[in-house]
Amino acid sequence: MEMLTEYLAKGFMVMLSISMPCVLTAAAIGLVVGILQAVTQVQEQTIAAAPKIFAVFLVIIIGGFGFIKLLTNLFQEGTALAFNGISKSENYVLPADYYKYTKPFDNEMKADKMNMPGAKEIMRNPGKVPYIDKQQKLRYDTAPRTPMPKPNFVETNKIIGR
Repeated sequence: MEMLTEYLAKGFMVMLSISMPCVLTAAAIGLVVGILQAVTQVQEQTIAAAPKIFAVFLVIIIGGFGFIKLLTNLFQEGTALAFNGISKSENYVLPADYYKYTKPFDNEMKADKMNMPGAKEIMRNPGKVPYIDKQQKLRYDTAPRTPMPKPNFVETNKIIGR
């Protein structure tokens, strides 16, 4: 478990090391523009946005290869941990012969499930709607009445004569 916690901490450090230059650049530009606005008494909120966007864009362009290298190293460490570290740890992996002694879908796959009443009839007539009993098949419900009633499925079949 401590391997996973350590890897999570590395992930947070990579996240901070990628985002920190961008955040610090935006804060520094905001501070400089704020001081200039206070000196010149120009209180326009949108003036600070363009230099911040431009500066953060430059930081991403300049440090992009380094950021990609950090993320690549983190990914390679994660895959090495997943395939070499955790897979060889007895705490996280099932034994190789686990399914030799257990059958998780044994009850669902039994052939006697096909001996249910009506199952063979359904298999012989695919596409037909199975009914629970004769009363359900013979029951006839009228469609709800509206100014222009449209027949429901049962009524349509009676009209067509199926």
